[in-house]
Parts: sequence; C-alpha cells; structure tokens
Amino acid sequence: MKTIGLIGGTSWYSTVDYYRVINETVNKQLGSNASAKILLYSVNFEEIVTLTKQDNWAGIENILSTAAKKLEIAGADCMLLCANTMHIVASQVQAAIGVPLLHVAEVVAGALNRQQIKTVLLLGTRYTMQGDFYTYCFQEHGIKIVIPNKAERELINDSIYNELGKGILLEQTKKMYLDVIEKNIIEEGIEGVILGCTEIPLLIKQVDCTIPVFDSTLLHATAAVDFALSL
Repeated sequence: MKTIGLIGGTSWYSTVDYYRVINETVNKQLGSNASAKILLYSVNFEEIVTLTKQDNWAGIENILSTAAKKLEIAGADCMLLCANTMHIVASQVQAAIGVPLLHVAEVVAGALNRQQIKTVLLLGTRYTMQGDFYTYCFQEHGIKIVIPNKAERELINDSIYNELGKGILLEQTKKMYLDVIEKNIIEEGIEGVILGCTEIPLLIKQVDCTIPVFDSTLLHATAAVDFALSL
C-alpha cells in the first residue's frame, strides 16, 4: 500500500471527511482491520483565508508547497490538496515535488465522462467558480461548465467562508443552494452539479437533488485510494 499525503485544514471540517472516506474505502476493499497509510499536514485556515482575501496566491503557494515538500520527505507517495480553491496553485505545488499531485478537476472530469454528462453546474467559492482550473481541464473532455450569476456566486461564497467552513449548517442556506440548482436545470439544461468546494457536501447530498450530484471530496478521496492500492 502506498502512502497518501493530505494537505488539509482548508477547512478542517472537510479534511475530516477526506480522512474518513479514505479509511472507509480502504477497509471496504481490504477488509479486516485494514486502514490507509496517511500523512496529514494541516495548515492554519485563518492564514489561508487572509491571503485569499488579499489575492496573495504567491503566499498561498509558498505555504502549500512547503507542506507538500515536508510530506514528500516524510514518505508520501502522492499528494492531495484537500480544497478545490487551492488548486489555483496546483501546478506550482506539483512542480515543487517529485510525487504526483492528484488534481481534483481531473478526477471529477473522469466521473462526468463515465456518466456521459456534458453540461454541468459548478458550485464553489467565487475563486473556483470564476477561475480557470476546472474550465481548462473540462475543455479537453468536451464538458461545458455553467456557473451561477454574480449575486448567487456571492451568496454561495459567503456561505462557504462564514458558515460551512465553520461547521455551521443552516436550512435556509441549503434551500438557497437547491434553488440555484433547480433554476439552472430549467434555464441552462444542466445534467449534473459539481459540489466544487469540499465543504458543500456537508450540506447538500444526492438525495436532495433530481440530477446527478458530483461530490468532489468523495471523488478525490476515492481516487487517492485507487492510487494507494494500485500495483
């Protein structure tokens, strides 16, 4: 079994889900008392949030690359950034290490392709929704991304930083997300929705939606297990 390196704490609520899903999946596949070999570097989320608001991605890159190097030295065979937004600097982090960084957008694209979905709503922080790391990846797969309008993006972004990232789950916020999804089913003909922030799956589940939901945390963590158990 290979060792999985997790760069988490962004936020720690979703990092807990990464740890849980990886271990549950390893145990399901191997049975008995099997669990995953994991190295975790948990950053101070307050530092990351402050740098994000300052648009200081060089500072974020430095923190994440330093963490990745330490995990590699400690013996990690692959690396995961446990937050979608942090993939804005994924290529720089990958360049700093000699082991593969499993990119969340590539993992999600694979899941969409398996279900032959070509038009999908992307929900996440404003940096993820307005950024290009999902777009560039999906263009190669012929997948069209739809994002909410500006007002909706601000509501979603605020809910992530002020509620979900603090473990606050409100019914009115859940309704807001579901209204945005339903609106885009009608107006944009979306066939699926990407929960492109690792905190959103804490609030929105497949049972809440009438179209396929792609939980980026679950897909990313499962891909790490596939890597760890591969020959």
